[in-house]
Amino acid sequence: MDQPTTFPEAGESRSPRALRDEARRVERERRQLLAEELAAPYDGVVTLAILLAAGLTRGQIEAQVARGAWHRLGRHTVAVRGQALAGRARWWHALWESGRHAALDGATALLAAGLKGWSERDIDVTVPNNARVRPIPGVRHHRLREQAPTVGALRRTRPEVAAIRAAQWAVSDAEAATVLAMAVQQRLVSPGALLERWRQVGYSGRRAFLDVVVEDICNGAESLGELDFARMCRARGLAEPSRQVLRTGPKGRAYLDVFWDDEGVHVEIHGAHHYAGLTPVEDALRANDLAISGGDEIHLQVPVLGLRLPPRRSALLDQVERALVEGRRRAAQRSSTQ
Repeated sequence: MDQPTTFPEAGESRSPRALRDEARRVERERRQLLAEELAAPYDGVVTLAILLAAGLTRGQIEAQVARGAWHRLGRHTVAVRGQALAGRARWWHALWESGRHAALDGATALLAAGLKGWSERDIDVTVPNNARVRPIPGVRHHRLREQAPTVGALRRTRPEVAAIRAAQWAVSDAEAATVLAMAVQQRLVSPGALLERWRQVGYSGRRAFLDVVVEDICNGAESLGELDFARMCRARGLAEPSRQVLRTGPKGRAYLDVFWDDEGVHVEIHGAHHYAGLTPVEDALRANDLAISGGDEIHLQVPVLGLRLPPRRSALLDQVERALVEGRRRAAQRSSTQ
């Protein structure tokens, strides 16, 4: 058990050593409270420059570090609440250690702007092409000849720029399509701003893919023309739909309906901008399996982004083929009973 605190009796003097110890303890508490107040806007981290500007000396800072109360995380960053960083503190640390012209970019900038449902592997930071930057664990530095304008105290590129760069830096086409769709669906960037920004991009390693995906996301199902879907059907050896209708509703053109009248198969193509990433593609695959197995007419759902990604396109067209086979079987059965 802790020993109870004892206080000197009235009139009893404290030793010089005890007084010095008490003064040091009070001073350490003052420094800690000051540092925590300064670090509060940054989720527990602060720069060396901010501590010095607040009146602390380098010796006092190093004393706090030496006793394990604070931790130096690079040349500029000091953690005052433990060494493990969480939340926005990781982003502040990445910025401060990357130089005064650094900015959060790509998926990281979208997360800082409020993107939900996305897991960050590394922090994406852009720096000028001639910047001297030390490697930072967990941070990907992207060197650019021209950096885009930034917004916010926590410097980040604008969402339309960040979304396009996130798609270009993604590890796969599926991830690229997902981050773009999520950014638009969550209204971090408008379809018009995204499309305009993409048209300003020069070189892109994903040019052909992103040309169609950005169009899909910004213009909905209308971007997938009747001839495109018919071409996909022909490539699979499927009969071309007997009727293809672009529906017009209260909100204008919304989706493309595809029919095979003889087989009783109906495919509804959903625009990419209505959904958060690729989740609806997986939902549609499950719903289509159920649709093929029961009912008179077969109604399939095809999210347009699924048709842009080869593995999912193959799975969706497999389902269309199965539906046509099943539709012909049901039609023959109906004929035989009449």
